[in-house]
Amino acid sequence: MTMTDPIADMLTRIRNANAVKKESVDIPSAKIKEEIARLLKDEGYIEAYKKVGTDLRQVLRIYLKYHGRDQKQTISHLERISKPGRRVYIKGDEIPSVLGDLGIAIISTSKGLLSGEKAKKMGLGGEHICSVW
Repeated sequence: MTMTDPIADMLTRIRNANAVKKESVDIPSAKIKEEIARLLKDEGYIEAYKKVGTDLRQVLRIYLKYHGRDQKQTISHLERISKPGRRVYIKGDEIPSVLGDLGIAIISTSKGLLSGEKAKKMGLGGEHICSVW
């Protein structure tokens, strides 16, 4: 089986592990996936992430975050916007607010991966990778 969309695979693995309240999830490592994990950590959606494994086979381990006594998931929704078959590009002033600013849009800009809010402040557009809330 060949993987056509590694980012969608990453989001699905996080979504599935989150649904069964796993502590962490392993994802094949790639630079863009690390950047997405960095943004999710910076925005408070995951606890932490780190690269594990050998130089030959690197894995990105993402530690999921839950809150409250009933261990409610921090991430309630992950949605892939731009897909390999249909890329979605937006201008800096057209970046949508996700769930009334309760979520984030992840945008691939010329300055790297940024949250929609940061990209909007910098006036940068780019590819709308995914939305998280």
